Parts: sequence; structure tokens; C-alpha cells
Amino acid sequence: MTEPDVVVIGAGPAGLTAALNLVRARRSVLMVDTNRPRHAPTLHSHGTLGLDGIPPLELRKVGREQVLAYPGAAHTTGVVTSVGADLTVSVTGQRGGPDLELRPRAVLVATGLSEVLPKVENLRAYYGTALHSCIECDAYEKSGQALALVGIGPDLVVRALEIAHWAPDLIVFSSTLRTEDEARLVAAGIGVEREPVVAIEGERAVMTGIRLASGRVVAREGGFVRPEWIPQVAFLSDTDAALDDLGRVVVDARFRTTVPGLYAAGDVTAREPMQIAVAAGEGAVVARTIHLDLLDALADFRDGLPIG
Repeated sequence: MTEPDVVVIGAGPAGLTAALNLVRARRSVLMVDTNRPRHAPTLHSHGTLGLDGIPPLELRKVGREQVLAYPGAAHTTGVVTSVGADLTVSVTGQRGGPDLELRPRAVLVATGLSEVLPKVENLRAYYGTALHSCIECDAYEKSGQALALVGIGPDLVVRALEIAHWAPDLIVFSSTLRTEDEARLVAAGIGVEREPVVAIEGERAVMTGIRLASGRVVAREGGFVRPEWIPQVAFLSDTDAALDDLGRVVVDARFRTTVPGLYAAGDVTAREPMQIAVAAGEGAVVARTIHLDLLDALADFRDGLPIG
């Protein structure tokens, strides 16, 4: 394979948008992706103009086809095992994809986040249909239902108050709430259950309730979970790329990392998952940054280049 100008690691909204803009800037681009996105269980993606309601896997398929329609664009199915200090990218092929070792001029990390869901029996069976993690994406469809919020985290109260805007019949299931946080939720008309959750109950794929450790079942039609989100960046360990205390890649306003030629955009830089439109917007910005950084004529203006 001819060495591409840019290797894009991850083909979600950020990576695909960056790749599209880069090939339109006449840069050769190789996208490396496993096609196993975090949001695959979700039936529909919402909140993106012109694409509201599109299935996530369909969005990725269409985006990939549009990028590959341009000369200089390529895609391979595989896992990036390492990015070297000299930007050498090592790829282990999957599902027929070849093993590769590449030395591009630039590398974009757009691998997103993985989710660690609460350890609750049957939760995954309802995740993406009755239960979701993205409030902005899915709360509208839950309007007026009897909902649950399950999980832990410092933002649980904020999430509960936000969800209650769409569905006032809300119960928070958490054993770690501070007394003052519970009082605030109760004052807002939100219920609190401190008993541990052990299972999601349902009939014929329809969620009917939350089963607690005592065996008691609290009737609920659906709800939200608060996962732990983990950036996928282990392959950067051979670089000097700075990470923050949550393991996210540190970038500047133009999405450059602390390593020359290495960039990052999308969820891999975020505290929690972004909406598609936001991640795609970052992909467009970082594509312009990469393109301008690769223009030798602009080398003396690197720090003064406009963002957009």
C-alpha cells in the first residue's frame, strides 16, 4: 500500500468528516476502523440536521461510501496496535483486512470512548431500546414515560434534573447519593431508591421494571444509565501525547496534540460522548488544521493559522 498523507484511526462522525474534508483537499487518506461503534445498540440517532432518526450503522455506512467515492481515499478493517514516536502506525487486520505498517505525514486519532455499563442483569438486552445513555439523543422519545436513572457519578443529580424536563415521573436508583443531593432530587419531585439494582425486568422485549436486591420490583417503562466512559488510546503509549486525568487526549484549539503531526478529535478528547453534529464539526476543523499544517508554504505561520 502506498503511504497515505494521513491515517485516520476511527470512522465515526469525527473521523469520517475529517476524512471527507481531507480527500476534498486532495490529501490521500487511509481510514482504519473495526466498525464496532459504541452506539451500535441504538436503533436511531437523533439531533443531527438532515439525518434525524438515521440508524447509527447506516450513518457510518453512508459516510464511508461518500468518502471512498473520492480519489485518494481508502479504508481497512483493523485495530491500530501502536503509533510510534515517528508516527509509524501498526495495524492488525480484522475480518480479512491486512496487517499494515505505515508512515504517514499525519495521524488523526478519532477512536471515541468505550462504555462500561452498570453490572445489572438483563441491562444489555434493553440497552439501545428502552434504556439509553445520551439524554439529548433519546429523551424526546421517552417523554411522559415512567423512567429510571441507574448508575453512579458526580453528575447524576444534573442528569436527573435534566431528564425530568421530558419525563417528570423519574426515579434515581443509586446507593451513593449524598444526603443533600437526595434532598434536592426529592424537592424537585424525583424519587430516589438506594437499594442495589440487580436486574431489569421485562415481557416480550418490553421493559416493565427494575428489580432490587430484596426482590422488590419497581415499575418503570424505560430510562437512562450512566456508564463509565473510557477513551480508547492505549496505542499511543509509545508517543509523548499528553493525556488528562481521565485519560483523554489533550489538544489545542485546532485539535493538535502535544506531538507534532498527531491530532485528535471527537469523543476521544471529551469528558462524555458528544452529539454527532458536535463530533462531526470537530472533524471538519481538524481536517483543515491538518491540511494547512501539511502545506510547506505555510510552515512559518503554523501558530497563527485561523481555526476556520
